[in-house]
Amino acid sequence: MLAKHYKWQPHFEEVDDNPYLIDFYKYMQRWSFNLQVFFLKSRFRQIQDLKKSGKKIVQDRTIYEDAFIFAPNLHAMGLMTTRDFENYVDLFNVMDEFITPPDLLIFLRASVPALVENIGKRGREYEEAIRLDYLTRLNERYEAWISTYNKGKMLVVDIDDNRFHENPEDLGKIISSIDGQLHGLFK
Repeated sequence: MLAKHYKWQPHFEEVDDNPYLIDFYKYMQRWSFNLQVFFLKSRFRQIQDLKKSGKKIVQDRTIYEDAFIFAPNLHAMGLMTTRDFENYVDLFNVMDEFITPPDLLIFLRASVPALVENIGKRGREYEEAIRLDYLTRLNERYEAWISTYNKGKMLVVDIDDNRFHENPEDLGKIISSIDGQLHGLFK
């Protein structure tokens, strides 16, 4: 919706071509490191390709989420070994030197029940096995990360109360906030 409004190119997370995703949801401990390295490589490549293209884009995930939320969560839950986690963090730190943060990070805040509802709406069979404790911990890590985010401008949108995908007024409020953040326009 934002890409359409701003005439930017949308860039979505690549889940269909991920060779580890289905295996990960079946056996998280075995496939967590492989999955996270795949996402890290994919997002880093995306960042480099998008930078070269010079196009204005809106992207649905950042490389920071992998490094500060998903991988640490897997490690904390005992689903990624310390050796693998430290290797992952070292790899991210090397890549981070070549990353330009987004002009504006938009954080869609949601309660766990709203997240479960949205996952159900997506209808991805492999996501049906997502454990509630895993989802809860991810949500807690998102909140902790976003409270310390210092790489640039940020906008927080509470999607429990904002139904932008159904209500044009709610989408309009988000667009006004984005304009304010990017251009200093306070509508």
